[in-house]
Amino acid sequence: MAQHKARGAKVSKLIEGRLNVHRDGYAFLIPDKLVPGVEGDVYITKEEAHKAMHGDRVAIRLKRGDRGRISGEIMQVVRRAHPTVVGEFRVRPRGNFVVPHEDRIRQWIEIPQGMEFPSKKASANRVGARVVDVTTVADLDGMIVNTEILDFGDGDRPIGRVTEILGKADDFGVDVEILIRSHHIPHEFPEEVLEQARSIPSAIPEAELARRRDFRELAIVTIDGETARDFDDAVWVEKLPNGNFALQVHIADVSYYVRPGSPIDREALLRGTSVYFPDRAVPMLPLELSTDQCSLRPHEDRLVLSALLEIDKRGDVVSQDFMRGVIRSAERMTYTAVHGVLAGDAELRSRYAPLVSRFELMQKLALILNKKRVRRGSIDFDLPEPLLEFDEFGEMTGVTRAPRNDAHRLIEEFMLAANEAVASHIEEAALPMIYRIHERPDPKRVLEFEEVATQFGYSLVGGGAPVKKFRGEVVALDNEKLTSRNYQKLVAKIEGKPEERILSYLMLRSLKQARYSDQNVGHFALAAKSYTHFTSPIRRYPDLIVHRILKAHLDGKEYEDDLHEIADSSSKSERRAAEAERELVEWKKVKFMIAHVGEEFDGLIISTQRFGFFVELAEMFIEGLVPMDTLQGDHYTYHENTRKIIGQRTRKQFSIGDKVRVLLDRVDGVEKRLQFSLIQYKGGSPGGRVFQRR
Repeated sequence: MAQHKARGAKVSKLIEGRLNVHRDGYAFLIPDKLVPGVEGDVYITKEEAHKAMHGDRVAIRLKRGDRGRISGEIMQVVRRAHPTVVGEFRVRPRGNFVVPHEDRIRQWIEIPQGMEFPSKKASANRVGARVVDVTTVADLDGMIVNTEILDFGDGDRPIGRVTEILGKADDFGVDVEILIRSHHIPHEFPEEVLEQARSIPSAIPEAELARRRDFRELAIVTIDGETARDFDDAVWVEKLPNGNFALQVHIADVSYYVRPGSPIDREALLRGTSVYFPDRAVPMLPLELSTDQCSLRPHEDRLVLSALLEIDKRGDVVSQDFMRGVIRSAERMTYTAVHGVLAGDAELRSRYAPLVSRFELMQKLALILNKKRVRRGSIDFDLPEPLLEFDEFGEMTGVTRAPRNDAHRLIEEFMLAANEAVASHIEEAALPMIYRIHERPDPKRVLEFEEVATQFGYSLVGGGAPVKKFRGEVVALDNEKLTSRNYQKLVAKIEGKPEERILSYLMLRSLKQARYSDQNVGHFALAAKSYTHFTSPIRRYPDLIVHRILKAHLDGKEYEDDLHEIADSSSKSERRAAEAERELVEWKKVKFMIAHVGEEFDGLIISTQRFGFFVELAEMFIEGLVPMDTLQGDHYTYHENTRKIIGQRTRKQFSIGDKVRVLLDRVDGVEKRLQFSLIQYKGGSPGGRVFQRR
């Protein structure tokens, strides 16, 4: 973040926002809304930043410093972000402290005598609590603990008490426990929630079955990953006499079991989403629902909310219907098995002989739906996803490319079609709704991408550029000219090229994050006028709400709830889960690389900075820094206008997209960073140029 000047800012007015603390101690306030006369975020000095914690909502007063620079003075902490803090317990002569795991929380937590161990009552109330054998305060030294903040103080060291002892940092599974707590992810179901889940009858009442459409005679199947335990969706396709396709998408009717305002519903809203880590999940719903009553398990009667779509040969939905239903899944299929069937595997085609023609029909329909999306400009970033591999003891053994095949794309197309059909149906009825929206890109980010893309001989916006620079300022000329088709065309151009990986990644970063909203602005990346999430109510709370809205509409009623608040809360929960999942994957990668210090790797430069360049290792999806001061043979400087690192004497250049060979020098387990040194510069492909340098 950059420090900005203020033009005529009123220094007495209080400004609220979120405090973003840097690891070096200073911070920036991210204002809730634009502040007249202030460009960007507001700089907060180290001394001021110490009055609050990273993530806190604070109110600041602007003050003018030397040379007219504006900074912020924290006047009030509006809302604390961290009622609890997880970290390492340290025994010191001056007292006992907890050093936060999150290094942007700069304050150590003081633990008074008598507050070092969880109370027996608190431990007894914890579901699935870890048992750690410590008996004295000295035993706690170096342990990872969770603490409740009792007194935040007024700029002084906060005071807390230990509520959980998680174990040593290197103990198996402690890394997941740390991230669950540092991101404040609800992970233990209250007893009233568990009691309600256990009390739900497993048998479906005959009266309920009688009021639903019966699909149990159809060969409906679920298609999921090998390790999936909850099955939200099931599908069925047939060819109609008129040549059209009948697509049935059946989604678990979670709303039948989870009623508004119930203990399970309140907890589901609090969680917002299930969180998936490499070796475990934190579910939104208790297991009695997520893997049993609601899960569409094979050969068992299950309640569903069904979308029945008739689709013509161009992929257009010519008719649609929605209803409560009951199914009995014929098979629990996996992506691997379905892909094998479609690829001609004789053994699998024999095993699933009654379903082979059905899968082939599904493949044809999925291709038609995909072509329709392409015609309208929908973007498909087919970026490789990392898959962490573990041995039978839970130790990480490597990183590979996650499989993605025709079966994945088949289900993806069907779910997209169902989500879009439900969104347009409710919108046409002019009813309140939660949409999944994706807003237009920020022109500034588009320009940043353009500056890199042009080095490779590409342009996202071409002659119809929606942004230009004027006297160093970015000016939006006509953002309406930028459509998803611009992205789609460039994705097609770079497919299979050496620069595909880096440009796809940077294009993705130029887009805004999708989110939930009660106001529809469309979905930019999908080129969809209306879109929602309907297909995963076991793991996403907005889907559950959409089910309630649709069922109310089917009953001739209007669903009433604060959809704006639910959408906002769900968006925040989604971001929290994504950050925790990403952070754990990166942490696992760093720990895995400790055993590879001193080894050489091929890599790709993915980012250049004033202090060096970041390299992603080929095929391993692991990245690290080559510091500028470690580059040999010249004095190098960073040129911001070209984003290149250039030697002053040799004019040797390092650019985004260049290929290098590096050696892993060291692993910083605290900072969770890898540091490499350059062995060989193998060149790059910007503008078709290839260099060979050593």
